Amino acid sequence: MKLSDFDYNLPKELIAQSPIEPRDSSRLMVLGQNIEHRRFSDIVEYFEEGDTLVLNNSRVIPAKLRGKKSTGGRVEALVVSRSGAGYECLIQGKNIREGAKLYFGELEATILEVIKNAGTNRYVVGFNCNGNLDEILEKTGEAPLPPYIKKKLDDKNRYQTVYSKEKGSIAAPTAGLHFTEHLLDRIKEKGVSIAYVTLHVGLGTFTPVKALNIEDHNMEPEYISVSAESAEIINKTKGKLIAAGTTTVKALESSCVDGKIVAHDGFSRLFIYPPYNFKSRIDAMITNFHLPESTLLLLASAFAGRERLLAAYNEAIKNSYRFYSFGDAMLIFR
Repeated sequence: MKLSDFDYNLPKELIAQSPIEPRDSSRLMVLGQNIEHRRFSDIVEYFEEGDTLVLNNSRVIPAKLRGKKSTGGRVEALVVSRSGAGYECLIQGKNIREGAKLYFGELEATILEVIKNAGTNRYVVGFNCNGNLDEILEKTGEAPLPPYIKKKLDDKNRYQTVYSKEKGSIAAPTAGLHFTEHLLDRIKEKGVSIAYVTLHVGLGTFTPVKALNIEDHNMEPEYISVSAESAEIINKTKGKLIAAGTTTVKALESSCVDGKIVAHDGFSRLFIYPPYNFKSRIDAMITNFHLPESTLLLLASAFAGRERLLAAYNEAIKNSYRFYSFGDAMLIFR
């Protein structure tokens, strides 16, 4: 399919710049045989005894650093992952070459390598932190908010799910941002099981698709972990299996063998786009409204059907839903 088949026009004023309070007061579009307009707190009504809700418990690391070059020019770095003797980083700045020195407060960085054929701003960087970069990021790093969010986030935890646990993501699994502890308790009280999987959101999720033909896109690997305990809970589900987020769907699909979820620990390059034959028995997906031509929109389109999903997006725009990371949510039934 063509990438242009997944484009749509969104008024800029519908791009949410800050999270709504409380978390579960966001709007919820329910896409079943018809479209319903609800509040996220109403999602409890769509669960029944015997259902299982699957959540991605990855935690966002404060991986964004602001600093300067030795010449005084400003730079911003996003620490993506370990890479050999250093760390792969996305760096915004002018004339950054191999050997250049960057300064982020007391943290000094050296450009070890310019990563070629991977875009113009990817580098391997060495830091003078004696292996304690994670601790330094926790103290001085910022939440790596998407570039379309211009408003500063005062509370870092607001870009985390209330159940986040395993550190490693460079972007939030945003479908989970709508849940509160109280809402999860209400869901459990209905006899619903909750299973946790881990997918550390990386470049694979938010790297723009540039290939005109979707199948030519190169999906970056992302780390996935599914425990034997979670696999057992999911496989014993008697009711509906509901996945919260595109990352959760990807984790389940990457861990499915012969229709069963198996314990899994490793990296996945799985790229889900229409037409796609789902291996796992996911009955419904909770997700936000995604950017045009993004891997997230492609996955949601594979689950819901392209025409059905884009028609729902048009309905959301007409009704002034809030879009993207801090926006409203959808509950999509297959």
